[in-house]
Amino acid sequence: MKHRCAVKMSFLLVLCTAVHGADWPQWRGPNRDGVWSEDRIVEQFTGAQLQVRWRAEVGPGYSGPTVAGGRVFVMDRQRTPKEIERVLCLDVPTGKTIWRHEYACAYEKVQYTAGPRASVTIGGELAFSLGTMGHLFCLKTSDGQVVWNKELKAEYQVAMPIWGIAASPLVEGDLVIVQAGGRPGACLIAFDKRSGQERWRALNDRASYSSPIIIEQPGRRVLICWTGDGIAALNPQTGQVYWQYPFKPKQMVINIATPVVHGENLFLTGFYDGSLLLRLDPNGLKVDKVWQRCGQNEQVTDALHCCISTPVMLGDFIYGVDSYGQLRCLSLQTGDRIWEDLQLVPKARWANIHLVRHGQQVWMFNERGELIITELGPKGCRQISRTQVIEPTTGQLDQRGGVCWSHPAFADRSIFARNDRELVCADLASLEARP
Repeated sequence: MKHRCAVKMSFLLVLCTAVHGADWPQWRGPNRDGVWSEDRIVEQFTGAQLQVRWRAEVGPGYSGPTVAGGRVFVMDRQRTPKEIERVLCLDVPTGKTIWRHEYACAYEKVQYTAGPRASVTIGGELAFSLGTMGHLFCLKTSDGQVVWNKELKAEYQVAMPIWGIAASPLVEGDLVIVQAGGRPGACLIAFDKRSGQERWRALNDRASYSSPIIIEQPGRRVLICWTGDGIAALNPQTGQVYWQYPFKPKQMVINIATPVVHGENLFLTGFYDGSLLLRLDPNGLKVDKVWQRCGQNEQVTDALHCCISTPVMLGDFIYGVDSYGQLRCLSLQTGDRIWEDLQLVPKARWANIHLVRHGQQVWMFNERGELIITELGPKGCRQISRTQVIEPTTGQLDQRGGVCWSHPAFADRSIFARNDRELVCADLASLEARP
């Protein structure tokens, strides 16, 4: 089934393209906005453990699965008998491996070595993978054959971030765009998606871990990237810089959350540096600061100090996960805290929840491997249903009994979630949608 997603906003339109209704082909879904639009989904879970359709063995890695054309794509790392990274392609109905692509990859001067960070991005018949040390591959989705590849670290003199390269590739028209932190002037690089030829490079900024997105402002397609030094808006076809806003880190680059757009508002939040709300000019290619707030430190925070999780904006409010797992509601206009909830994930440093909007609800996948259906509003968080999907493992973080930090995929009326041992597919279809 194919449909056209349309997100109508008075001044700003988020890019929506025709995609398969059951697909989750890139980081945070069809439009990189954390929105899941399938119908005939369960309203409540029937037990403490979600029914798993299949399990497939995978190695460690932070790379969240993506789903397109009846196939699941994910990356992992193997350390024995030699150090390699792998791109795996599995069958959606059965979980059986269709193909795998592997290559030698020794991790050098990178912390948290569980495995690749970025999600595989699907663009038609091509899959684009980006490994921790900068190995970029264009693969055929049919059989995993290499179409072209780049070793970004060597070819672009990448100043390797302390946690490696993490931002997921972005397919835009006939280009694939990556944030790599190369030199000179190659923080962002665009390649012809079929030939691998460089089409443009831009910015001398350090790389961050935040994946770029596409918006419209006003009536133009605009690439938004949160780098290690600020927020930049560029022409995605040429690399021309439209505007930049400085947002330099006070301690270190730890920009992980994806920029969030809602109407004229562009919101960013980081673990040490708090929150920044910008107003996108509806009439021209420029931006203004609405407010910026930052607490005393990682424990005495103000507004939001998100680490891994990307917030959501609903109406006049922002909802996100603070530095130690506190789910918070903020006033969009001021950044003032409306409420805080500590029941969604146990409190701990970097405690994480991935938030996905489905209709009027927000589905949460926390680091304990639980899936929670909620409704969020200025009066609080209402938990509708809660269940276990997958168990935490210690590869990604050897603390608190392990974590599930990888973002799940929601496709084919199912959830696809991984830890450091397995990838699982669990059924989320309502009774009327089941055969």
